[in-house]
Amino acid sequence: MAVGKEIRGKIKSVENTKKITKAMEMVAASKMRKAQERMRAARPYADKIRNITAHLSEANPEYKSPYMREVATPKAIGFIVVTTDKGLCGGLNTNVLRAVTTKMKEVQAAGGSISTVAIGNKGFGFLNRIGATVVSHVVQLGDAPQLDKLIGPVKVMLDAFVDGRLDAVYLCYTKFINTMKQEPLVEPLLPLSATRLEQTSAEKSQYGWDYIYEPDAATVIDDLLKRYIEALVYQGVAENMASEQSARMVAMKAATDNAGTLIGELKLVYNKTRQAAITKELSEIVSGAAAISG
Repeated sequence: MAVGKEIRGKIKSVENTKKITKAMEMVAASKMRKAQERMRAARPYADKIRNITAHLSEANPEYKSPYMREVATPKAIGFIVVTTDKGLCGGLNTNVLRAVTTKMKEVQAAGGSISTVAIGNKGFGFLNRIGATVVSHVVQLGDAPQLDKLIGPVKVMLDAFVDGRLDAVYLCYTKFINTMKQEPLVEPLLPLSATRLEQTSAEKSQYGWDYIYEPDAATVIDDLLKRYIEALVYQGVAENMASEQSARMVAMKAATDNAGTLIGELKLVYNKTRQAAITKELSEIVSGAAAISG
């Protein structure tokens, strides 16, 4: 029964794997709820600062921030690529990196240059492998993103855009739709379009006062726009983390189900092998008995 012993060993191994994937599924489900709460909590701040900035811009129309500087044919493009630090989350990273690669090929085909910032270990490794110019990166963010860790890499892109070394910046991340669906996005971050800062009539009615700028309008508006851009990046990272935990939970559930199916198939093979061995022994006994009696 050497074959049967080998199959029993495989069954035991798959059962141990099933326990691990089930535990990882439960951990991911717990983390997913916290990540979703964190993601939703970040939205009001971004909306509030957008409303204040939009109102300030309308109150001082003669000043146009460098963050809203548009170039007719952008040639130097920056990409902020948000991925996960860990794997085992299905095709989450593959999908967003495929979208980034497609956009990069379009830029290169048009004769443009590319520089990138990597947020997350998977994206950092991928960008290095394809030979992209990585000007800054941040990895090992943990389960809760900290804005102070993101400000440094983001500032590299903002400074390059303000100085004119970049004509546009894209934010690439995975948007959380629901537990079963996450959407990879490559969104224009800079220049800030006027449509991003548009207000509804209800939002405009909330700000019915004039502002006194200290030290001056340019400094106040630029600082607020910088905070708004940082909030957009933070929101993208929070969305990506919620997507990561959802994708990992689904992937681990699928792995657990597949392990259960495989265990059933191995048990069936084991039982057939065992039955064949018993039948063979019985036939040998019967043959031996027949030979003796004959």
